[in-house]
Amino acid sequence: MGGVVVDEGPGGVKAPDGGWGWAVLSGCFVITGFSYAFPKAVSVFFKELIREFGVGYSDTAWISSILLAMLYGTGPLCSVLVNRYGCRPVMMVGGLFASLGMILSSFSTSIIHIYLSTGVITGLGLALNFQPSLIMLNRYFSEKRPLANGLAAAGSPVALCCLSPLGQLLQYQYGWRGGFLILGGLLLNCCACAALMRPLVAPPKKLEVEKTPSKRKPLLDFSVFKDRGFLIYTIAASIMVLGLFVPPVFVVSYAKELGNEDTKSALLLTILGFIDIFARPTCGIIAGLKWVRPRVVYLFSFAMIFNGCTDLVGSQAKDYPSLVVFCVFFGISYGMVGALQFEVLMAIVGTEKFPSAIGLVLLMEAIAVLVGPPGAGRLLDATKNYMYVFLLAGIEVVLAAVVLATCNFLFIRKKPAEPAAELENGTVSAEMELLNNCSLWGCVESDKCQVNNRVNSVVHCHVNCEATSV
Repeated sequence: MGGVVVDEGPGGVKAPDGGWGWAVLSGCFVITGFSYAFPKAVSVFFKELIREFGVGYSDTAWISSILLAMLYGTGPLCSVLVNRYGCRPVMMVGGLFASLGMILSSFSTSIIHIYLSTGVITGLGLALNFQPSLIMLNRYFSEKRPLANGLAAAGSPVALCCLSPLGQLLQYQYGWRGGFLILGGLLLNCCACAALMRPLVAPPKKLEVEKTPSKRKPLLDFSVFKDRGFLIYTIAASIMVLGLFVPPVFVVSYAKELGNEDTKSALLLTILGFIDIFARPTCGIIAGLKWVRPRVVYLFSFAMIFNGCTDLVGSQAKDYPSLVVFCVFFGISYGMVGALQFEVLMAIVGTEKFPSAIGLVLLMEAIAVLVGPPGAGRLLDATKNYMYVFLLAGIEVVLAAVVLATCNFLFIRKKPAEPAAELENGTVSAEMELLNNCSLWGCVESDKCQVNNRVNSVVHCHVNCEATSV
């Protein structure tokens, strides 16, 4: 967990770190944008849905909640399908599901129909695109993977800045039914992105050598739970998600509570998203530096502490300028967390186990996503004070950082050094034995014996020295 896994993809193919990988990255950028921004973008239609079906705001808010629950909660299902059929076919079907759900929603006659179509079907479709796209990104990039993750993660704020105004325009021009229909057509671009996910194929010569039958891999590899690094990451990520998404949900209401206009309050999210766009690629570049990458877990911990402390300080905001400053720093820290969260997981488990690992992590995070914002809402109802909401969110994120950094330092840090120490001791012992044997056999070509200092070189020394002595 404290180091970086240099992986080979399926069939022993090394990650190309470029070439077609940039096309895969562009597809991952679009899909990440749709997956994270779409649940927020559909919220612009909520007022029309309330008027159409005569329901409350809490009823329409379930649409976004179900979307997020499907995106996170179907992680193990996505892992099984990817391990069985591969990334590209799963993403193609996912793109069709995402589009079909929005098209069906445009013909809905009750809010329940929208729960099932937009929430379940579109949510499942986005999940079947999001997870496989990250798996393909991990297979195509190794050395440049931190940068690739940062660029792909930037798709989320970019899409949010585009989809929200687009949704408002569609609602104004065509109503919510026409808007849903057009958004359904827009989601068919997921299928185009899926077409970019070309599987890595081993060279012909390598394929001829590897004719021995390989053991069939399980559809969902639970052996990742034996990895202490994975367990630490999963616990820390679940705690983090409890508070990470709370401030963006409540910051606009917080600004309104302080007496600011609706448009002025909504501008805070635009500021946050704009900063986030540049923070993610920048953090990816920093994470890829030679000195930083072996310590990427601690950089992730720092990002969470930065984010949590921003929440704690932001809870004391009393006017609009202080909220603007809060959104700037929150955008930076939020972008850092977004750029690093999957990079750290990839570094822990490697390419082979990543499809199963990400599915299991997302399932755990789904529980936290369903608990975090609603729990903060109940706290707000009880206290009528936004300060406590932001304080709770900050404490949760800081706690996640402390758990990750402390457990990594205590249980993982010294582990990679042990094999290296054993190898060094073994090499020294082998060299001493080599010199002793050379002296014993009276070898006149001792320089040749010292060329190769591996353990098995002692055997060659015996042979060469014996021949010389004879």
